[in-house]
Amino acid sequence: MTVSAVGPDALIGEVVDGRYLVLELIATGGMASVYRAVDTRLDRDVALKVMKPHLVHDESFVTRFKREARAAARLSHPHIVSTFDQGEDAGRVWLAMEYVPGQTLREVVQEQGALSPRHALEVLDAVLLALGEAHAAGIVHRDVKPENVLIRDDGVVKVADFGLARAVTTDTATSATSEVLGTLSYISPEQVEAGPVTTRSDVYAAGLMLFEMLTGRKAFAGDSIPNVLFQHVHHGVPAPSTLVPELAPSLDSLVLHAAAKDPADRPEDAAEFLAEVRHVRGRLSPRELDRTPDAAPSPSAEATVPRAADSSDSAPAATTVLPVAATASSLAPGADTQPFATIPPAARPVAPAPPSVATPLRRVAAAPSAPGRGLPSGPGAPNPEPESGTPRGRGRILAVLLTLLAATAAAGWYFLAGPGAPTTVPQLVNLSSAQAVAALDKAHLDARETQEFSETIAKGIVISSTPGAGASLGRGADVTLVISKGKERYAVPELLNINQKTATTRLAKVNLEVGPVTTAFSDSIEKGRVISADPPSGTLLKRGSTVALVISGGPQPFDVPDFRGLTPQAAQDLAQESDLVLQIATERVFSTDYDKGTVATQAPADGQVVRGDTIELQISKGPELVKVPSVFQKSSAQAVAILEAAGFEVKVNRFLGAPLDICTGQTPSGGQFAPKGSVVTITIV
Repeated sequence: MTVSAVGPDALIGEVVDGRYLVLELIATGGMASVYRAVDTRLDRDVALKVMKPHLVHDESFVTRFKREARAAARLSHPHIVSTFDQGEDAGRVWLAMEYVPGQTLREVVQEQGALSPRHALEVLDAVLLALGEAHAAGIVHRDVKPENVLIRDDGVVKVADFGLARAVTTDTATSATSEVLGTLSYISPEQVEAGPVTTRSDVYAAGLMLFEMLTGRKAFAGDSIPNVLFQHVHHGVPAPSTLVPELAPSLDSLVLHAAAKDPADRPEDAAEFLAEVRHVRGRLSPRELDRTPDAAPSPSAEATVPRAADSSDSAPAATTVLPVAATASSLAPGADTQPFATIPPAARPVAPAPPSVATPLRRVAAAPSAPGRGLPSGPGAPNPEPESGTPRGRGRILAVLLTLLAATAAAGWYFLAGPGAPTTVPQLVNLSSAQAVAALDKAHLDARETQEFSETIAKGIVISSTPGAGASLGRGADVTLVISKGKERYAVPELLNINQKTATTRLAKVNLEVGPVTTAFSDSIEKGRVISADPPSGTLLKRGSTVALVISGGPQPFDVPDFRGLTPQAAQDLAQESDLVLQIATERVFSTDYDKGTVATQAPADGQVVRGDTIELQISKGPELVKVPSVFQKSSAQAVAILEAAGFEVKVNRFLGAPLDICTGQTPSGGQFAPKGSVVTITIV
């Protein structure tokens, strides 16, 4: 691709940062100039963007430039123009980017008119892949338009200008109208109305680009800022088939969904839109994809062409008023970040625009030389300035004046009566929410409401506004209203019969705290659970107030009753009185202490129990009967030993001192049965 410098420049031939040899000027804008340079370390061409000298001293602007350059450098994708390097050198703030030789999508549409659906969807697919990468990284492009879509000589699509800082200064004042119109053709309704810019805003612009590729003209075009803004906010995007009837209905749906006025009605981001694009493309037949319009509409114009004179004059048929003589592409918003070469008019033929269509800004057509003036023509011939006294000169002066007048009028409307006009924040404090919103609407401002508690301002009344009353804002700006929620009170939650930990959690959820905790016996509430709360549930308290809890210690304990010696029925009556449960063993036991049929043993036998505890009982079957052994004529020692071994107690009666130590009698007698453990009396003589 032939490269032509925009004009002489002092930086050409210099080496920036000891590395980048500047070869030629590609484009220039209000914020920066873009050069083709050679990276002497890596031996490759780069696009070098250098900030204008008068902006270098604006610290906030430089900081923003660096910050957003770093954000762009985070993006690495085959369809995104790469950012290589950034720095400062000799008072210059610069950015090195990928150099992309080729054309912009704007140039392609101007040359070819409407594209086939296949070609349009292929380009859009690459654009959405690039935007999807940015959206996933949290970056919104904000200026999606054909000028920022570069198509390399080998057909690769690249998206440029990911949110780099831009400024409108005195250097760009002369191009204000064309610059604003160039971007406003793709601006979303929420951006016009000063709303939030999100990924859906990029989707909107991509939908308008698809419309333009399918039809060959912009969805919204006009000769003034108010006209274009009005169309975005109040007119829906027309279906592409209204201009190109042979287009498939699914292509209409694709454009209308992406370019819906309400952001909520659009795909959420580029990835979602890309999925829809691929779905539609997969369902189109080859005939539908490759169909081209029978009569393509005229390419969209970048600026209106004022007429110097009608056809009866000696002036040329059309004169394009260029904001900057060398290249108007540099003045379109974001164009100063496009690292591609500008092809001069002499490098390739340019077909003249139809009489009803303005000549595109990037097409600088040299007027034919006037007869008899002896001026050369053809490639490389100079384009002499017309003398002011000639009809052509007068026409050009008139065209310049008309353009400046249109720009001034548009800017005046925008900043004095339109969306950019100043307005004053009214007094809003102590108004109701509805009254405040109505007052802001009357002042052409938007309300954004937040809520806070107030001990002094009633619920629903405005506590404060930001900015405050008297502040000057542009129309459509946001004013934040702080609306009272009334006194901050929280209801004590239900706490009965839950454990203390759960009660603490429930109170914390409503900004209350646990106060004093005491314990009380309870026959109905399980031990460890809440018996009562003070104040009770439903009571409204201030944030941080405490609630006293009474925790159950379970039933109150008491001494275990003595059931031994009682009949089973008497034992049941006593257990019922004490709310105890009896468990009587089926197997009875011998007992010498308790009569047969009465309680012989119990467990527990002593200590304390609580209501509901279980007592185990055993019933006596009376004493155990044992045969008494005979100890007649045994010595006293022998007799005692034999009887004790049989389980009896022994009582010894000694007669006259028992000189013989012989047992002469016993009661009961030997061979009789007696209760085990009973006493056997023996007589020793």
